[in-house]
Amino acid sequence: MKPARFALVMTLLLPTTTPAEENRVDRIRPDAPELAAYGPHDIGVRTISLSNPDQLDVLKVKPGQDGPRYDRPLTVEVWYPARVGQAGGVYRVFMRDGKTEVSVAGRAVRDAEPAKAQSGERYPLVIVSHGYPGNRYLLSPLAENLASKGYVVASIDHTDSTYNDRAAFGSTLVNRPLDQHFILGEIARLSSTPDSFLAGLVDAERVGLVGYSMGAYGAVISAGAGVSDAAVKADWSAPDGLLAKHQAGTESHAGLFDPRLKAVIAIAPWGMQRGMWDEKGLAELKVPIFFMAGSSDDVSDYDKGIRPLFEGAKKVDRYLLTFDNAKHNAAAPMPAPVESWAFNKDLGFAPFEHYADPVWDSVRMNNIAQHFATAWFDRMLKGDATKDRYLDLVERSKDGVHAIEKDGTVKPEHSYWAGFRNRTAEGLRLEHRLPQ
Repeated sequence: MKPARFALVMTLLLPTTTPAEENRVDRIRPDAPELAAYGPHDIGVRTISLSNPDQLDVLKVKPGQDGPRYDRPLTVEVWYPARVGQAGGVYRVFMRDGKTEVSVAGRAVRDAEPAKAQSGERYPLVIVSHGYPGNRYLLSPLAENLASKGYVVASIDHTDSTYNDRAAFGSTLVNRPLDQHFILGEIARLSSTPDSFLAGLVDAERVGLVGYSMGAYGAVISAGAGVSDAAVKADWSAPDGLLAKHQAGTESHAGLFDPRLKAVIAIAPWGMQRGMWDEKGLAELKVPIFFMAGSSDDVSDYDKGIRPLFEGAKKVDRYLLTFDNAKHNAAAPMPAPVESWAFNKDLGFAPFEHYADPVWDSVRMNNIAQHFATAWFDRMLKGDATKDRYLDLVERSKDGVHAIEKDGTVKPEHSYWAGFRNRTAEGLRLEHRLPQ
């Protein structure tokens, strides 16, 4: 009888949470920086299907021939301030293998009624662009968080680049900035369409763009940087010289820029380590950029790719937030779903590796990204000068001096990172360069 009683006790002690409750995208750690906290708005979320007409089908291009054209489908997840009086919902999300679908929980309520701003103003738009491969939910911790603070966030499933439909890399190289440009225009159109849920909700004159890895590659191009001649001709490039569409100095590239784009966050941008941009191309940048990266990134190559891109973007105001010893998964991906911990025979590894970092906790990095994204976009898209204090920091967090009296009085020598409690800004560096 003793073993049976023991088994019963153990059963009662085991967690009763569902996988969705374990796979949460909305966790805020007790040591999170100040601006990581969710904002005052309830959140709604809707899925919309769009089609970019008459696009070149890069996958079917043959050398020296005019390629076939098609209407390029794009699925977009839209988060927005809503009237719900509650919080909580479940996303059905495919993992890295493109076959396993899991439940992930957050605060957004599906198809909730949008909440117009009481002041009559519209909410700035933030477009989110995932990596290769990825999907529109990969950066959902940041998307939900920004929506709660008065932004409309549109995250793209990039065709030929998702877990479900990953195809030749050339399609991603050509289409990524085109997708970003198209979605900006479509959300602007829907904000003026009377029967759209976005009608009167979005201020499409104030637009931010968040890109991760290949999404950040596209974001740098969308921000104005034209690619190099060497990148167009490289053996890893798009077929038949198609990347020339985004080449520096061309009319096609100049026509891609949308002046409504006011600020960019580029997380682990891919390309500079392969010679994607040179001095001429970077001189075409027009939009301020906040870079985020891990110092040990060996995919986009922190030392040969990300840092030279940051230093070379001399024409714009820019920041670089570095996570010491983090790799390519720094800041952007959602926490690894519990189902991803198991070895996957199709991939040859546990999908966990696609989301997690070997040094940093994912929730910790998500919270830090939420904090700085809030400061950056509030300053650049909302004109909130009070957020300057969260960006004007001593470069290395370890050099900050915490000097506050018990009554909260700040001593003259206090220089600890604003928004971080004492001893919680370890392992970070924030560099700032003004335009030259």
